[in-house]
Amino acid sequence: MASRKPTPQTITFGAEVARLREEAGLSRIELAKRANVSRSYIGQVETGTTRCRDDFAIRLDQALGTGTQLIDAWTDLLRSAAYPPWFADYPRAENTAAFLRAYEMKAIYGLFQTEAYMRALLPTEDDVARRLPRQKVLKRENPPTVSVVLAEAVLWSCVGDAEVMREQCEHLLEVSTWEHVTLQIAPTAYYRGLGGSFNLATQPNGDELLYMKTTIGGVTTNDRVDILSVVSAFSALQARALSVEDSREFLRKAVARWSS
Repeated sequence: MASRKPTPQTITFGAEVARLREEAGLSRIELAKRANVSRSYIGQVETGTTRCRDDFAIRLDQALGTGTQLIDAWTDLLRSAAYPPWFADYPRAENTAAFLRAYEMKAIYGLFQTEAYMRALLPTEDDVARRLPRQKVLKRENPPTVSVVLAEAVLWSCVGDAEVMREQCEHLLEVSTWEHVTLQIAPTAYYRGLGGSFNLATQPNGDELLYMKTTIGGVTTNDRVDILSVVSAFSALQARALSVEDSREFLRKAVARWSS
């Protein structure tokens, strides 16, 4: 499984553990003994560098005599059986974001996918059922500003069949006309600093969460150094990608190709 850095959710949960431990007058060593784990593991939970399981949250409640406070916090802030551990926090951030940015090298950006494309791409119906509701963020009363760059190869890679791809490209044409969306196509080339696809959600208060895809999963992080590096590379990518109007013309050609 890919490594995972602290996120706002794990940090929040960890701070609650630390608060309740201190209220109980316990040190990390004392709590570790009661919960039958190492002191370092308690430290990792409290600093948000690890995601504990729900059964451990229950053990912490028992060790601290806090009823169900921590398992309730774990449920509210952390648990998301619908998503892999490395991705679980990102849909939350995406749903409340003011600004979404993405670069996609392998597939259409998830929020822009048609249902037919999803069904051809994703392994199970449950995956489709989880992805579809995420698209509602684009139609909310005050939708986020969305800037997406798709690698040219994404439009030529057949997912499903020609009809699925034609419908998908037509949908992208429509999406590209939405006032809050900027959609660009990146011609096949080397783009410095971008080794893979990523999604970045920026909140109204400026907080940001970055999800970077890897071969076996992904990494979710709010590390400022990582985010600054990606934002810088993305700005350079946008400058080299086709303009919005040229991208629409490229999409029209893709529609024609998949229609023939």
